[in-house]
Amino acid sequence: MGTRDPRIDAYIAKSAEFARPILSHFRALVHKAAPDVTETMKWSMPHFDHGGIMCGMAAFKAHAAIGFWKSELIVDARYDKSEEAMGALGRLTTLKDLPPDRVLLSYIKQAVRLNAEGVKAPHMARREARAKKPETRPPADLAAALKKSARARKHWEAFPPSHRREYIEWITSAKQAETRARRLATCLSQVAEGKSQNWKYESKPKKKA
Repeated sequence: MGTRDPRIDAYIAKSAEFARPILSHFRALVHKAAPDVTETMKWSMPHFDHGGIMCGMAAFKAHAAIGFWKSELIVDARYDKSEEAMGALGRLTTLKDLPPDRVLLSYIKQAVRLNAEGVKAPHMARREARAKKPETRPPADLAAALKKSARARKHWEAFPPSHRREYIEWITSAKQAETRARRLATCLSQVAEGKSQNWKYESKPKKKA
């Protein structure tokens, strides 16, 4: 039987009114699809573990977010809005923004199966592979975009090789021209702010008391 973490009850209770039904509904679906799931808090956000990190959720001032640790292997193109916000399903403001329950239940069950099979999260596998690879030169479209933005170019040149490689691989792995264009625009915007491609998952330094 799974476990419930009272810290998640408190998290939902303190969330904005619009977010509570979204978080509560997803939480219920997780327990329905994976009865022996373990609840916990990671990076100050509710997460669900089942043989490792499976999925998580968060509430912000104007939207909520839901993400799967191995989302690239789980969330299909119909509902993948990872470029809109943290989490695979984009900005969620009402229950209507969520995929149908049958789809979410399928995603959760896939997450359980992938963990049981020991499949690594793609972003973690890429990180391990990058440690063994030399830096890749930016493709022509990215190089041209950086040339036009002094601010982005300054941060790009200051990035460690691993950060530059993350963006290059993310852009060049796009299968469609529209997806590549969106990723290029997101890359330029984030780099101009000094953000790495995986900035959403990086731990923030704790404030001194």
